[in-house]
Amino acid sequence: MIFFIPEEKIFEIKNTADIVDVVSESVLLKKSGRNHLGLCPFHSEKTPSFTVSYEKQIFYCFGCGAGGNVFAYLMKKEGFTFPEAVKYVAEKYGIDIPEKLSPEQNRKISEKDSIFSINKQAMEFFKSCLLSSGTSKKAFEYLNKREISENVIRDYHLGYAPDGWNVLLNYFNKINISTALLEKAGLIVRKNKSEGFYDRFRNRIIFPIFDINSQVIGFGGRVMDDSLPKYLNSPETMVFNKSQSLYGLDIARSECRITETVYIVEGYFDLLSLHKNGIKNSVATLGTSISHEHVKILRGIVGKDGKFILVYDSDDAGIKAAQRSIEIFDKGFADAKVLVLPSGYDPDSYLVKFGIEAFKNAVSNAQGAVSFLINSAIKKYGLSVEGKIRIVSELKNTLSSIDDHVARALYIRELSEKIDIDEAAIHERIRETLSDIRSGKYINKSDAGPVPNNQDVAGSEPGNMLIEDMQRGTRFERQIIAMMLQFPEMIPEIIKCDLLSGFTDDVLKAIGNAIIEQKSLPELNSRNAMPIFDDDEKNSIAAFLSIRICLSIRDEVWGREDCLKLIKHFEYTYKRNEDTSTKKIKEAEETKDGKLLSELLREKQIQAKDKRSNRMKALGGETIW
Repeated sequence: MIFFIPEEKIFEIKNTADIVDVVSESVLLKKSGRNHLGLCPFHSEKTPSFTVSYEKQIFYCFGCGAGGNVFAYLMKKEGFTFPEAVKYVAEKYGIDIPEKLSPEQNRKISEKDSIFSINKQAMEFFKSCLLSSGTSKKAFEYLNKREISENVIRDYHLGYAPDGWNVLLNYFNKINISTALLEKAGLIVRKNKSEGFYDRFRNRIIFPIFDINSQVIGFGGRVMDDSLPKYLNSPETMVFNKSQSLYGLDIARSECRITETVYIVEGYFDLLSLHKNGIKNSVATLGTSISHEHVKILRGIVGKDGKFILVYDSDDAGIKAAQRSIEIFDKGFADAKVLVLPSGYDPDSYLVKFGIEAFKNAVSNAQGAVSFLINSAIKKYGLSVEGKIRIVSELKNTLSSIDDHVARALYIRELSEKIDIDEAAIHERIRETLSDIRSGKYINKSDAGPVPNNQDVAGSEPGNMLIEDMQRGTRFERQIIAMMLQFPEMIPEIIKCDLLSGFTDDVLKAIGNAIIEQKSLPELNSRNAMPIFDDDEKNSIAAFLSIRICLSIRDEVWGREDCLKLIKHFEYTYKRNEDTSTKKIKEAEETKDGKLLSELLREKQIQAKDKRSNRMKALGGETIW
C-alpha cells in the first residue's frame, strides 16, 4: 500500500536503518578499513569494488558508478518504488508508518502489493486443502512415499490444489477478489473459446516460491502420477521472474553465505531432500536453465571465491547444462563444478538410497564444467583418430566462449594432454572459430544466449559514470558538496556565504540545494545527510563525493578551521570570476559589441536569479526525497 509519509518519519527511518545490514541480505560484505567491500550486485566483476560505508550510510561502486543511500539501494536492487523501499526498511526495524491515504489511494491499492497479498492467501488456501482430511488423502500418501515429513510440510508451506476446475477461483470469489487480479497473479487462466476462467493448478502438490524477503512470488505444482506436464510453474508476473528467482533461496541464503558454497539442483523434491539431509546451502531453478541473473544473485551471497556445484541426474542433462553454463559462469566471473549422479538417480532418490555420506563423496569428485565436458567428449567418441577430430570439433564452441585468455589456454593444454594433440593445432581451431563468430558466419548453438541488455542495471558500461563523476564541475565545487555531506554542521556557513550561487555545474548545485533543504530536520549529521534523488545520476554522484572525501583524508581529522579555509578559497575564486565578468561587460560596452554585451548581461541575470533562489531555499523548503 502506498502512503503519504511525513518527512520527519522518513528521516527517522533513514536514521534508524543500518545500510550494511540491509545490503548484507543480498551481498557478501567484508570489513576493509572504515568501509565494507563486496562484489557489485549491479554488474559482473572479479575484484570487489562495491563499497558500503557504515559511517555515511551509503553505498558506491567504483566499477559501475551505482550509488546512494539505503532507499536508493533497495529501489535499484529490488525494483521497489520509493514508498515501498521506505515501508520495507520501516518494517525491518519495527517502525510504524502512519497510514494517511488520499481518497484516490483509498480506491486504488498498489497492484504489486495486492498480488503479494493474493499469493499469500492462495498459499494458505493450498495449505488448508492439504491439511483437511477429506480431499487430501492421496496427496498425503504421496508425500509420505517421498519421505516428506510434517515438519518439512510446515517449514516449506507445502500445499495441495484440489482436483477441480474452479476450486480456487470460487474461494477468491467468495471474498470478493477480482478475477483481473487473480489472472495477473497467474493463479487462473482465461478460457479460449468462451468467457470465464479456470484454476491453473489442479490436483497437484503445491510448492510456494518465496523471494529473498520471504514474500510469496509464485507457485510450483507437481503431479502425483505420470501425467504431463510433471511440473507446472506460475507464469511471469510483475512479482515473479523465473530467470531471477530460485526455490529455497530465502532459507538457503544464510548457509550459502557462511559456507561460501551453493548447490544448484533442478527439482523441488531434490531441494527438499538436500535441505532435510543438512545441506541447507542449496537452491533449485524453476524449470529454466541457470541464468546470468541467477549467477549474479548467488555470487553476491557466496562471494568472489564462492563455489557453485551443479547437480544433475544424467550424463545428457549434465552435458547440456554444462555447455549452457560455461558462458554464463565465465561472464559472471564464477567457477562451477558439475556433479552427475549415476543413471536412474536424481538427488532425491540418490540420497534416499545411498545416504548423505555417499553424496558428499560424490561431491568431492565433482569436476569443473570444462573438464567435465572434456572427459564426457572423450567417453563419447573415444581416442581413435576420428574420435579425436570429433572431440575437438565438439569442444571448440565451449573453449571459444571462455573470455579469460589464461583460463582458455589452460583448458586447451588439458585437452591437448588428454587426447595427445599438439596445443598449437587446437589453438588454431579456436582462433578460426572465434573469427567466424566475430564475422557472423558461425552461431554457437550451445550458448545460453547473450547477456540481456538491461538498461535499468547500472554498470552496462562499467566505469563511464565514475569518469563523469570525477569531471563534474570544478574541483572546489566537488569539494564543497563533499564537505556538506561529510560535515553538515558547516551548512549554515555555506548558506551565509551563498556559495551555491557560484557553482557552474547544475547537477552539483541541485545536490547542494537538496542537502540544504534538509537543514530543518532534527539531528542532521554525516550519517544521514545523504538525500535521495529522483534519478540515478545524482544519487551516484553524491555517494561518490561522500565516499571520496572519507577515502582521500583517510585518518586525518578535519576541523571547523579546515572547512572554513575551503569556503574562503571558493569565495575568493567566485569573487575573482565575478570581477572578471564585470570587467568583460565594461569592455563590451566600450567596444560597443552589442552581441557580446547581451550574452554577458544575460549570464549576469541568470546568476542573480540563482542567488535569489538559493536565499529563498535557505529560509526553508521541501526536502527532495
